[in-house]
Amino acid sequence: MINWSVILGIAKTHLVTKMKSTVTATLGVTFGIGAYITLVSFMTGLNGMLDDLVLNQTPHIHIYNEIRPSETQPISRYRDFKDAMNFVHSIKPKQNQEKIHNALPILNYLKEHPNVRGATPQLWAQIFYLSGSIELGGNLGGVDVMEEVRLSNLQDNIVAGTPEALKNNINGIFLGAGLAKKMSLSVGDRVQISTITGDIFPLKIVGIYQSGIAEIDNVQSFANLNTVQRIMGESENYVTDINIKLFDIAESEPMARRLEKQFNVKAVDINEANAQFETGSNIRNLITYAVSITLLIVAGFGIYNILNMLIYEKMKDIAILKATGFSGKDVQYIFMAQAILIGILGGLFGLLIGFGLSHLIDNTPFETDALPTITTYPVNYNATYYFIGIGFALLSTFVAGYLPSNRAKKIDPVKIIRGT
Repeated sequence: MINWSVILGIAKTHLVTKMKSTVTATLGVTFGIGAYITLVSFMTGLNGMLDDLVLNQTPHIHIYNEIRPSETQPISRYRDFKDAMNFVHSIKPKQNQEKIHNALPILNYLKEHPNVRGATPQLWAQIFYLSGSIELGGNLGGVDVMEEVRLSNLQDNIVAGTPEALKNNINGIFLGAGLAKKMSLSVGDRVQISTITGDIFPLKIVGIYQSGIAEIDNVQSFANLNTVQRIMGESENYVTDINIKLFDIAESEPMARRLEKQFNVKAVDINEANAQFETGSNIRNLITYAVSITLLIVAGFGIYNILNMLIYEKMKDIAILKATGFSGKDVQYIFMAQAILIGILGGLFGLLIGFGLSHLIDNTPFETDALPTITTYPVNYNATYYFIGIGFALLSTFVAGYLPSNRAKKIDPVKIIRGT
């Protein structure tokens, strides 16, 4: 029967008496795991920030009325040309409005759907921003601002003003940060809006909006939905877009196809809208995990080398143990116990160092005009990475201890004592 208290006691004595070797082996585990935790936490945090920057501004499903050419051309209606090969050039789109037909019944249907977290109507209009002699083209979006705050990251992108200020002011506008800078405007100033038909409306700036994407901030602003409807001279049911947020994002693609058939509209799911970005995100994640795995493997070889040398330094101890009655299995368990103890200590210290460095990075100032709401570097404190780190520390030390200790149990003590 194995006496674990004796085996662990001898293992502890070996570790304490050979403190230099023990510390070296432990530090090898510590810095390997600490570097892994720091790298993967920072890289995944950075990738998450980039994903959120784009994906949080994209609805899970976007509904609009697509302008497209007629499927059936006039020439195909003539029986005389039925069996002929027809060439039709410069096909024009059929005459239809940009608004979504039956938008309000569609919204009511979506709000009662069990998988729909929320659906917000929008009205987008092409306009000109006027301030003195400056005239800039852009887009004005009419939104339900409080619903947008609830369902998207609009609140995080407001660098001046509040959503409530826009909600309570029928003549208010959230001006894009790029537009505000170009026209030297700030909260409290007034800006004139001109429609493509030449009608001019004065609006008061109640907030500044900055998405972090210059192409958007230089042209886009927000106002209340009924304000934009009034500017465009349209009724309350005039809506050009509906943005949908789901509880289960995996259902976005099949639900988008069902909505297209059911309501005869164009529905774009989040995967289709961000296909190119998703590819880039997957490549970044692949690089992150590849580097992390490589780092762990390199650390594992270092741990194996250190423990292997540690066992060879103790050959005489092995001979004495066998000469005093310890079996080969007992000797193996003693060195396996040393390896596991080094793995536990080194792994825990590595987790602490990794967490400390991640916390240091997380509190390092990160200031950029493009992302005013982000003040420090992003770090991901996912507990999964810590479990992977301590698990790899134990696995690598187990393997690094097993291979040389398996040879140690077969050593002939007489040869060692004789020095042969």
